[in-house]
Amino acid sequence: MEAEKKIAQFAKRHHVLTLATATLDGSPYCCNAFYAFDKEDNAFIFTTDTSTHHGQMMLNNNRVAASVVLETRIVGKVQGLQITGIIKPAIEGDKATYIKRFPYAAVADLNLWRLEAEMIKLTDNTLGFGKKLIWQR
Repeated sequence: MEAEKKIAQFAKRHHVLTLATATLDGSPYCCNAFYAFDKEDNAFIFTTDTSTHHGQMMLNNNRVAASVVLETRIVGKVQGLQITGIIKPAIEGDKATYIKRFPYAAVADLNLWRLEAEMIKLTDNTLGFGKKLIWQR
């Protein structure tokens, strides 16, 4: 449970993920999105319109990867998440979780999704150079 706790702590401190999508033939694309973290399900809740390039891609291929990173030039402070999982429509409670994290979104027309993680790897140099903690569903 140490890995899951540290991953949740890191995910809760940040708010932007890079989402990597791919077409069924493998053509890649990435975008950035604000997210709220659901620690009960290890899911990243975000909003995007399905008319976007990445939105169309994730509808056609819901297997994705993502990352969340702490920007620093100090090697001893490097931290980041690498995530693989499945994109699904938001479920009950996701809107409240997202609005709690981003109150201004309460007035927005939200098209919410959830990235349900299958694997999360936290690289955390504060625990030792190259230290990795892995959680898998």
